[in-house]
Amino acid sequence: MSGVIPAPSGATRLYVIVGDPIAQVRSPSGVSAAFAAREHDGILMPVQVAPADLPDFLSVATRLKNLDGIVVTIPHKFACYQACTSATERAHFLRTVNLMRRRADGLWHGDMVDGLGFVGAARAKGIDPRGMRALLVGAGGAGSAIALALVEADVGDLAIHDSATERRDALIGRLNELGKAPVRVGTGDPADFDFVANATPAGMKEGDPLPVDVARLAPSAYCGCVITKPEVSPFIAAARKIGCVTGTGTDMYEQHQGIMVDFLLGRDGEG
Repeated sequence: MSGVIPAPSGATRLYVIVGDPIAQVRSPSGVSAAFAAREHDGILMPVQVAPADLPDFLSVATRLKNLDGIVVTIPHKFACYQACTSATERAHFLRTVNLMRRRADGLWHGDMVDGLGFVGAARAKGIDPRGMRALLVGAGGAGSAIALALVEADVGDLAIHDSATERRDALIGRLNELGKAPVRVGTGDPADFDFVANATPAGMKEGDPLPVDVARLAPSAYCGCVITKPEVSPFIAAARKIGCVTGTGTDMYEQHQGIMVDFLLGRDGEG
């Protein structure tokens, strides 16, 4: 095989990406092609599951003998962590997953790689977060992973802004326990920050407010966003008008697709 997705057969191994909504995801074709390129007979399919139905979905998924992995998107990353019997150290720290792989005993092993993709997208644009003053908007599943990745990338300091103050403060407390970059409460004012990250869904729907006051952005700041649809979010479009170097959700996905596939195929050396 050479990356061309073969027609599924009864022997094809099944993987699903679960979320609500789900129409925005870009990964099914790319991951399926990556499986083929690695000579693995597998296919990734999107499934839309409401939060109230997630326990029933996971119960059924665990019983499906040809389902080998689950990619997790909003809003299920915290709940799916609870469904994992084992997980990477990174996922345990964050208490969230965006990947689940079938273990030999039929249960699930999880990981969270959103942060690796986000920081990788910045580095692909020539931006090294080391020493930078970073502002992160959103302390949910993706946001917490990005926060950890920024701290591990040795940012100078990190401010986190989220209207869910309890979730925000809990994340800040855990990150400060690492004894690396100082982490504090942020606001929607990006002035004086070198690195501004949007890890919220703001911009997916028409009329959504911008995650930060873009008029306060410095043209020298790097601006990244997790949103993949629209491919250029309103925040990224506004940042580009100012002259900022930017990274989109698609840039982020392209950076971590290989990491995702390695994990799903058990070629990551974990678990």
